[in-house]
Amino acid sequence: MAEEIVNKVASNINLITFDLEEYYPKGNRILFDIKDWLYEGLILREKDFRKQVMDHDWSQYQDAYLALTCSTDAIIPGWAYLLVTSAAFPFVKKVVVGSLETIETLLYNEIIRNLDISKYQDKFIIIKGCANKPVPQGAYIALIQKLQPVAKSLMYGEACSSVPLYKRK
Repeated sequence: MAEEIVNKVASNINLITFDLEEYYPKGNRILFDIKDWLYEGLILREKDFRKQVMDHDWSQYQDAYLALTCSTDAIIPGWAYLLVTSAAFPFVKKVVVGSLETIETLLYNEIIRNLDISKYQDKFIIIKGCANKPVPQGAYIALIQKLQPVAKSLMYGEACSSVPLYKRK
């Protein structure tokens, strides 16, 4: 008589799959390029720029995440980004200077920093690698740094084909 096949992955109650995608914050991500508010796309004229900021309908970004950028080689004074942030802030959830990936990285860093990791103490953890949402590589790096001090083992991927990353001695 053949022996019963035991699924060791499913039977290991210490095994936890951590999916960063489950922590993805809701809200639109918008890349806001200020080049259109510059003279010839290169020169910031303070009076014109202030008028553009004042006349812009910021309510269209309600509850969104805004990434401020300038896609030209213009030299943008620091106050310009501050002025845009001041006008947008009553409507948006967060403003950053940079790319959409910058937003994702900052959001995930905040989430991971505030994560209660006590339930991961001495556990075998698989960090799920495939995501349908834009989880930045930096989020995985931050997660490893947060979990490694408490986890017994860290792996990456899926239970059927995980890559070992760390094992406590």
